[in-house]
Parts: sequence; structure tokens; C-alpha cells
Amino acid sequence: MSPSKSLLYCLRYRGLWTSFHKNVTTWSPVGAAFNAKPHKRLEVFEKNVGLFGMPELNSPAGFQLATHRALKNTQLLVEKVCSTAPGVETVTAFDQLSDGLCKVADLADFVKVAHPDPVYREAAEKTCIEIGTVVEKLNTNVELCNTLKSLLDRPELVAQLDPDTRKVAELFLFDFEISGIHLDEKLRKEAVALHVKLLDLNNEFLVGSHMPNRIARSAIPEHLHLHFASTGSFVEVGGLHADSPDDLLREIAYRIYLYPNTDLMECLEELLRCRYKLATLVGYESYAHRALKGTMAATPETVMRFLQLLTDKLSDRTANDFRMMSDMKKKLNPRHSELMPWDHPFLSGVLRAERFNIEPSLYSPYFSLGACMEGLNILFSQLFGVSLMSEHPSAGEVWSDDVRKLAVVHETEGLLGYIYCDFFHRRDKPHQDCHFTIRGGRWCQETEQYQLPVVVLMLSLPHPTRNAPTLLSPGMMENLFHEMGHAMHSMLGRTRYQHVTGTRCATDFAEVPSILMEYFAADYRVVSQFARHYETGQPLPESMVTRLCESKKVCGAADTQLQIFYAALDQIYHGKPQNHSTTEILQEMQQKFYGLPYTPNTAWQLRFSHLIGYGAKYYSYLMSRAVASMVWKQCFIQDPLNRDMGERYRREMLTHGGAKEPMLMVEGMLQRRPTIEDFVEALVSELQPNFETFIMDSET
Repeated sequence: MSPSKSLLYCLRYRGLWTSFHKNVTTWSPVGAAFNAKPHKRLEVFEKNVGLFGMPELNSPAGFQLATHRALKNTQLLVEKVCSTAPGVETVTAFDQLSDGLCKVADLADFVKVAHPDPVYREAAEKTCIEIGTVVEKLNTNVELCNTLKSLLDRPELVAQLDPDTRKVAELFLFDFEISGIHLDEKLRKEAVALHVKLLDLNNEFLVGSHMPNRIARSAIPEHLHLHFASTGSFVEVGGLHADSPDDLLREIAYRIYLYPNTDLMECLEELLRCRYKLATLVGYESYAHRALKGTMAATPETVMRFLQLLTDKLSDRTANDFRMMSDMKKKLNPRHSELMPWDHPFLSGVLRAERFNIEPSLYSPYFSLGACMEGLNILFSQLFGVSLMSEHPSAGEVWSDDVRKLAVVHETEGLLGYIYCDFFHRRDKPHQDCHFTIRGGRWCQETEQYQLPVVVLMLSLPHPTRNAPTLLSPGMMENLFHEMGHAMHSMLGRTRYQHVTGTRCATDFAEVPSILMEYFAADYRVVSQFARHYETGQPLPESMVTRLCESKKVCGAADTQLQIFYAALDQIYHGKPQNHSTTEILQEMQQKFYGLPYTPNTAWQLRFSHLIGYGAKYYSYLMSRAVASMVWKQCFIQDPLNRDMGERYRREMLTHGGAKEPMLMVEGMLQRRPTIEDFVEALVSELQPNFETFIMDSET
């Protein structure tokens, strides 16, 4: 962006922000852009450039045109691959093939869940189905697979491949193999049929896992009716109400929301059977063995060793946490003092509030959205020499007036990519915070330029008001930093192939950059750069940040143990068949890895929607947190704004996407190869309280 254009943004957004409060400290252009209320655009005389600048997507019908063009180009590339002598060009053509389909499918995958217009969503859904069908056919195209095998089966040709090209070739071959390409025709057809069946089962379970349960209004106390949606003589329970101070409400919600649904139970059982059958059909011991290939953990045995060792190390602390919760419950409700699963989230929150007097509303005025975005801009500038620059989207480029567009610009490399920020609550918009890849980065031989990555960050924040910008709670601020970690992983990657761009890497590594950002969000040396009261400009006191960080350790062992239970359950479900129902397995795992009693006639597993996207990989959150903790303590804790360390982080971990083995990237950053014991120790040490904080707390 030119200096004159940058000044124009500064003047424009500063003027918008002053409409909120005249005595506020001046924000930078990016901070002002996010603290300003969006003005509805007058696009009558502007040319509609289409969603994300794709001209054909200026109307829903454009999806059909984009799909047709992608599929036509796919056919040409398939013919090219099959007629080209095996070599580097084979892998390049495969990546072009993948890129052409992904650019349409990934965009459609986002639009079908996020666009406010149902006609756009429906058109995008059709595109997803059409391209998905073609991908399934390509994954079982024997001639296409043999072209790749003829490259990888010849040592003299493999020796000519650079490491990235060889890795990508092996990943493409893996995609063929898990589709059963190496099987005879009869078994291959069986594998394809299982893939198709699993698509339906996955969707059925995902939809069902979020559906409310109904119960007669007369079955629950009348004073609780107002907490639930009503339909005639029934009430609908659509969640656990885990944070409610009312013990009875939490218990009723838990028992009703988790009451077993026979059809959904059969769906889950069949889904797990099909996953196991498909995995063994293509040569794996179990679905977990197949899912963990290429990850840091590598095998289910390693995952279970990690979870068991962590459980053993935390056992005393976990027991102490449950004792504290039990004592608190006796204090609050002496008549019903037994600690139950529905008590954990609420009582841990009560204990945190009691010990550290944490009130989110006291923090929010310091965390205006603009201030937080300015903080991210400062952090990225210090670590990587990267700036976030607000750009005015063209007519038709975004799907809602409140979507902001950011250009990510490096001080010497120039434009790195674009981030579209869909941050505000909208009717029919998913509430889950997400990062979507719209277009992956890659080197384009055809243009001799780098294809810039494009991503969307989706949050569900409150809108600004007439008198104040959007104010974030500490949890919202941490989530913003987390999701921006994913975005910068996409932006800073410079992979040769889009098949391994940015976050397209092993799941237990993909969460490391985002979790590491949470450490920056909790360090006062970073927070003090931006956390200023939106009205007075006063900085957030350091003591408030310290207390907030220490409060997270209260009941931290019990919280971690709950995640261990979920991860272990996920592993057992995706291991070899147990000859037990999913509920019996849950009961056994809950006793072994959690400790609080199983509640009869409940089936929590039917609400475990992560089984679809994270099947056999739910442990990834814990392992990624361990790695992030180690990177933070070894590389950033002395100076979180150290440019040399930021450059090393980019060079060793962010640049490669999925083109390099994840453990090698961790080893490059830490300059040693960590063990499972190191991962466990990292997580356990996170829970160690800072006694200086307790002394300070008692003195105040």
C-alpha cells in the first residue's frame, strides 16, 4: 500500500471512530477500522466483482459456472498427468489438479455455512456435492494412481526430487491408498461404497448431535420452564446450562439433553463400524492407525501412553481439585452435596471467582475490538515485520456489510495474502469460532508468481453500539488471538505446493501456532502494548492480567483430566471393536480417566460432534498445547517481542505447512527432539501456581 493510500485510510477511519467518543486515545488505522460502526455501502454505481473478487460469483448461479470451469480444467489436467513422463512435473500437475478443485470447493464449503442468503448457501451446497463426487472418482482412478506410483517406485527418479516434492507425492499416493486404489476391483468398489455411506453417516450424526431433546412441560418444575424453549406442551432442552448457579437446572438439563436417542445411537455405532471396516480393508489395524499416520504421535499406542502418563502425573492434583469442588458444593447446597458431572464447569468457575475475584466486565472496556486488532498488528510487526492493513472491499466482494478485509503486508516481501474478518453475530450464522482456507498459497509455474493465500476468520462478537465499540471479554480476546494464529500460519507459509499450504498439516501440529498465540495474549508485556480503556485511554493494570492468568490454573488439573477422558474415549472408539456398546465404553473410560460418576440413562457420546472432524485425533489439543508451552518457555518467555526468535519461529515452523514432518519442525524450533515425557511435563508445569500472586492477593 502506498504512503498516500495509507494516510487516506488513517484519516477515514479516525473520523469514523470519533463518532463514538471524543476524548478517546487515537487508534491506528487498523484499530480504528474495527472500532468503527460499519456504514451501509451505496453500491448502485459500483461494479459487482463477486464474492472474494471472483466475477462469476456475483450471483448464486455463478457457482454452477465456477464448478463447470473447474471440472473442465480437471479433465484437461488428468489427461496431462497420464500422458507426461514421470518426474517433478507429475507432482506439479497433481497439485494444479488439487488447487483447481480446492479453490472452488473450499470457497463453497465456507459459503454454504456462512452466507446470509439461503439461495447462495443452497448453490454452494450443490457445488460441494458435485466436486466431492468428482474427488471420490479421482481417488479411485487407477491410471492416475499408476502415474504417481511409476514415479515413486523408481529410486533413480525419487533421488531427483527435492524433499518437498517427494513429501507431496507421498501424500497424494496416501490419498489413493486410503481410498482402496490398490485393491482388486471388487474390494475397491466396496471401499468406494463405504466412503459414500460414511459421508451420509457423518452428516446424520453431526446434525443429530446438535438437535435439542424434548420433554413434557409437566415433567420438570414450573419455575424452570422459562430457561427452555417451549413448543406446545413440551419444552426443548438444547444445551447443558453448565454455567447456571441453579443445581437443579444443571442436573435436569444434563439428564434430558444427554438422554439417549435410539436412532442417533445406531448411527454412531454404524459409523464406527464402517470406519473400522474401511481402515482394515485398505490395510490398517484400525481407523485410529490410519488417522494418525503422519502426525506427531504417529500411533494410537503413543497417544494412549501420553494420556495415561498425563493422568498418572495429574492424579493428586485432580483429586485435590475435585475435593475443592465438593467442599464448595457442600457450602452452597448442603442437602445435595455429592459432586456430579454437571457441577464441574460451574463450581470451577465459582472457585476461580472466589480466589481471584475475576469479573469479565471489569476487563472488557480495555479490550475493545479495535484495541485487540491493534495489539495483533503490533505483535506481528515486532515478530515478523508484518503489518495488517485495512482495505475497503469492492461491491459484492463480501457477504455482509460488517465483514472487514485485511491485507497482510511484509516489510520487504510485500503482500503476503488476505484475511476476511467475519467477526460479528448474525442470524443463522454458526456460533463456533473458525478459520477457513479459501485459497491456498503455492508457486505458480504458469505465471511465475506466488498464489497469495486467502482465509476467513469467523467469530460471533457483539455489534458496536452508538456509544461504544465492540468490547471483548478476556475469553473472547483469547479466542481472537487463537484464530489469528491459524490465519498467520496460512499467511506466513510459503510452500511450493498448495496441497500442504498453511494449516494443511498434521492435526496435532496445526493447533500449535494458534495455542501459542494464547500465551502472547496472556503476557503483560504484549497486552500492555494495546489494552487501553476505550473511554479514558488508561492502560490495563498489570495486576489484573496476572490475576487473570493465575485464575486459569484453579481446577486446571480437573479441566485437563476431562479433556484426557474425551481423548481416550475417542481413541477407544476408533480402535479395534470392543464388543461393548458405545455407552458401556464411555462408562468404563469415564471411571478410568475422569473420576466423576457416570449418570445412568445418559449418552454424552451422542453430543461429541468432534468425533466427525477429529475422529481418533481429539488428543491433538493436548499435544499441541504441550508443544506450544515448550516453544513459549524456551523461545519467547524472556522476550515475547524478540524479532530474531520470531524469524526463527517462522523459518522452522510456519513456513513449511505440511511439507515437512511435524516432529522435525518442532525439533528445529526447540533444537532438540522432545519425548512424550517432555510433553507431559510441559502440561503439568503449566498448572504450577505463582506464589507471588497469592502473596500479592492476600496483601490486597
